Amino acid sequence: MKVARENISLVLNKPKFAGNVGAVARCAKNMGVEKICVVGGAHLAREEMRPQATHVAQELVDNIRLCDGLAEALADFQYIVGTTARTGSARGPVISPRQMAARLVDISQQNRVALLFGPEDRGLTNEELRWCQLVVNIPTGDFSSLNLSHAVMILCYEIFVAETNPDSFLPKLATAGELEGMYVQIEELLQKIGFLRPENPEYWMMYIRRFLSRRPLLAREVKIVRGICRQLDWFGKNYRKSA
Repeated sequence: MKVARENISLVLNKPKFAGNVGAVARCAKNMGVEKICVVGGAHLAREEMRPQATHVAQELVDNIRLCDGLAEALADFQYIVGTTARTGSARGPVISPRQMAARLVDISQQNRVALLFGPEDRGLTNEELRWCQLVVNIPTGDFSSLNLSHAVMILCYEIFVAETNPDSFLPKLATAGELEGMYVQIEELLQKIGFLRPENPEYWMMYIRRFLSRRPLLAREVKIVRGICRQLDWFGKNYRKSA
């Protein structure tokens, strides 16, 4: 069984150059990925994308989805893979493109997957990476900076050649929008009970996000977690009243 490439989308967050977007479209077409979303790129002229895309990928350029913000772009995806050249504890554990592709074989069968890339000059921030269930780093030599289209091609190639046991199966997962609603609810509850420090709640929430992302969550599992949060909040309010 191979990756279901029809369920794979490339999400380019605030790319700076139209030519790079065109080159991404060409790479995507080479590897059988047909969907591209550009965040904050309404100012980029499609006519400037076309020479780099070549005539083969013109349709991908024409069908690029434009979004104003990352939340809008990612809300409907069930699984999001972020890319980073920088590593460190704040950016979470990272895996290689080959390991990523192997995981996507099962996940992509029933779920929409986004491969998220940051702008050419700085990549994705820690805040932007919080949307991701998985973070990928492309191993390089002494010089780690890759052109945006080169990074896209490496990930898409690994996806193109990956395959695994045909008997494996992973059901439909919660969307990014559903997960984000759960995290907001968890954060509000933990602030109420004094678990999160008010001056820096995102520090501990980062670790909670990673903990809950170790295993892909189904939509019904997200509903259970949110139900527990509501019940704990209700209990806390009524306990204070009776005390």
